[in-house]
Amino acid sequence: MKRYLKVVLILLFSFFANVLVVAQSSAADLIEPQKLIEDASSQLKVRMQDPGFTKDFRKITEFVHSVIYPRADFDLISSLVLGKLWKEASLSEKDAFKREFQTLLIRTYSRAFVEFKEWNVRFLPINPEEDERKVMVKTEILQPGLQPIAVNYRMLFNKGEWKVYDILIEGVSLVTNYRTSFKNEVERTGSLQEVINQLAKRNNEALAGNNHS
Repeated sequence: MKRYLKVVLILLFSFFANVLVVAQSSAADLIEPQKLIEDASSQLKVRMQDPGFTKDFRKITEFVHSVIYPRADFDLISSLVLGKLWKEASLSEKDAFKREFQTLLIRTYSRAFVEFKEWNVRFLPINPEEDERKVMVKTEILQPGLQPIAVNYRMLFNKGEWKVYDILIEGVSLVTNYRTSFKNEVERTGSLQEVINQLAKRNNEALAGNNHS
């Protein structure tokens, strides 16, 4: 699972790192799903200007959770990540996995929040979807001296809100990567519950130790 974390750092950071986009595009140029990302970035920009804030990892994770949670459909993400395993899981296993997987993503993004700051993001035109409830928000991550990185966000309109349910970097899906990773972990350990237990242990150790592991 660790081999996917560097990719996820970039994926999650890029989702909320659209700080300079606001200067390049007026609010009138952005549709609602894009404005959701813009709004999150403005909140994070304020916190990034406080040098003392990044010294307390627990505070960072709590703040990141408050920004990300309303804008991502963790119920849907969790079910897509587990795939067939989700259908076979008990209600308690679903709740536990959703909680621990959400914590993993928040911790992962929180590390990116500390480590990555020199990024710019450009919104690209959006192609209409057959299903009007869905949209793919396309962006490019711009870094000085490097080729742009394509990062796209699958979003779903449900119960009056747009929320992210998958992120793709250069065509590679976060959901697909984690689905493969957790499937392999379940096969290795013999049960979904054991994977959840191990994930909970790592989450607790990381947060208790106030570190970035």
